Amino acid sequence: MYPIQRNRRLRSSATLRALVQEHHLSPSDFIVPLFVIEGTQKKEPIASMPGYYRWSTDFIAEKVKSLWQSGLKAVLLFVKVPDHLKDNQGSEALNPNGLMQRSIQAVKNAVPEMVVMTDVALDPYSSFGHDGIVKEGKIINDATVEVLASMALSHAQAGADVIAPSDMMDGRVLSIRKSLEQEHFHDTIIMSYSAKYASSFYGPFRDALDSTPGFGDKKTYQMDFTNRNEAIIETQRDIEEGADIVMVKPGLAYLDIIRDLRESVSVPIAAYQVSGEYAMLKAAAEKGWLDHDAAMMEQLFSFKRAGATLIASYFAEEAVKLL
Repeated sequence: MYPIQRNRRLRSSATLRALVQEHHLSPSDFIVPLFVIEGTQKKEPIASMPGYYRWSTDFIAEKVKSLWQSGLKAVLLFVKVPDHLKDNQGSEALNPNGLMQRSIQAVKNAVPEMVVMTDVALDPYSSFGHDGIVKEGKIINDATVEVLASMALSHAQAGADVIAPSDMMDGRVLSIRKSLEQEHFHDTIIMSYSAKYASSFYGPFRDALDSTPGFGDKKTYQMDFTNRNEAIIETQRDIEEGADIVMVKPGLAYLDIIRDLRESVSVPIAAYQVSGEYAMLKAAAEKGWLDHDAAMMEQLFSFKRAGATLIASYFAEEAVKLL
């Protein structure tokens, strides 16, 4: 007695598999993180992120032209701030001629249509390496939020399309939204890192920006990785406060959270495939333990299958070549 339904029928050739494929990737699904440094004619390799670089603003202009030609439509900017400009208040973050503000303008001048997203958090600017103002060994929420709102406004004034607060301070989305509205930036998008976990996968990123905490850790503001329901609470609050896009970070170890949010909210969801996830695959491929491209694409499709709308990934350029 043979089964009436043979599931393998639809897997019998590459053509058939493509016809019934449930999820797809395209260049417009990706956000490309870019690290920017001071100076000119600089392209600095990041030892813990093989194949990835810090770019000076003149080189970043050429870089985004190349990204655009490959079909990639969005970049997420991070800046490596010189130590002498760091303090506990994040003062340099509000400099209208600061590195982030100049980077935004450089990208927009090079490719006006490129969607420019900007990281909003104090850790690159903090002498303590924390995402907020430090007082007596504690990260102060409300004073930090005030600075973040001003920081976000300065990014919008420089030409950013999307503000991406990654700090995990309470109430920062509402404060940023009010700041933008009061200055008539009604169309500026907020992509909130709504479910950002205190993860061990951020190491290479902190190396890239020299933003490792000077004391303690970030567990008093980033989420406990043992928690699941908390992600839904955080995300719903951010949406109520004015977030247009929400993010789960890290990505690969938190596919269940992406799925939970997809079933709970209707706004676009971004997944961040973080530096540690990138570095692990690069290291394994270098050892010959994994097929780099096959494993990379399998991971990227897992984000779409879980429910992500967008994927911030250091693999974006490599992936679009295969697509």
